[in-house]
Amino acid sequence: MRAPIRGGRGGGRSFGGRGDSGGRGRGFGGRSDGGGRGRGGRTPRGRGGGRGGGRGAGMKGGSKVVVVPHKHDGVFIAKAKEDALCTKNMVPGESVYGEKRVSVQNEDGTKVEYRVWNPFRSKLAAAVLGGVDNIWIAPGTRVLYLGAASGTTVSHVSDIVGPTGLVYAVEFSHRSGRDLVNMAKKRTNVIPIIEDARHPARYRMLVGMVDVIFSDVAQPDQARILALNASYFLKNGGHFVISIKANCIDSTMPAEAVFASEVEKLKADQFKPSEQVTLEPFERDHACVVGGYRVPKKQKPT
Repeated sequence: MRAPIRGGRGGGRSFGGRGDSGGRGRGFGGRSDGGGRGRGGRTPRGRGGGRGGGRGAGMKGGSKVVVVPHKHDGVFIAKAKEDALCTKNMVPGESVYGEKRVSVQNEDGTKVEYRVWNPFRSKLAAAVLGGVDNIWIAPGTRVLYLGAASGTTVSHVSDIVGPTGLVYAVEFSHRSGRDLVNMAKKRTNVIPIIEDARHPARYRMLVGMVDVIFSDVAQPDQARILALNASYFLKNGGHFVISIKANCIDSTMPAEAVFASEVEKLKADQFKPSEQVTLEPFERDHACVVGGYRVPKKQKPT
């Protein structure tokens, strides 16, 4: 009997990517070579799920994978040897960042493809796994995404809102913007905007009124940036989701104090935070705050 090969630092947090040994424990999608960077030697190829999902290799288990709806509309869970968060691929046959893809056959013979959603590369996925009650992003919604980067999370938001929804993706960096634009070429519901989120007046002619703003700009004044964009584009009674990185705002204060301070700033700008979740263990000293904007006051019964 072969002795088990010990992995890196423990694959406890693995979600379906690097297989049994888990390298550094972040086993989700992309580099699924086994424990390549771990301390305990490399896993033989084949036990860890092959080389990532570059060409859309299915999750280990093949036909045994069962996909069930998550409590958030448009989000799913692929149940296999290791459960994985996923979204229904709007462009079947295409992966965006080398993520794994899962193909499931319906009873009528048609196939549906899902993309594994990596919480180590997406703050929104980390918030979902952190137990947030409502992300307010659902099929048919219009979303303004601030801090879109290369479009990793934007592509999953595109999957969730579907063909009837719309994602306005704002990114300042031209280098990341190139990847974002290339991703949007195949996704008709994504409108890439290479512009500074601190100056929403510059892109006001491109963006209509939206239902939700998702903000991941990691700037010291990110609460102000969110409020400024909300004043232009977020409808009354709409919602916001903001990822707060404590070190970006004040590295001298405890993370909890920074989060509390940011929540107070949001309240001063007509936001009504309703829930806050930490993004541990996927992101250190990060929190996700969700709430409403200019929420109408309840009418007292006459």
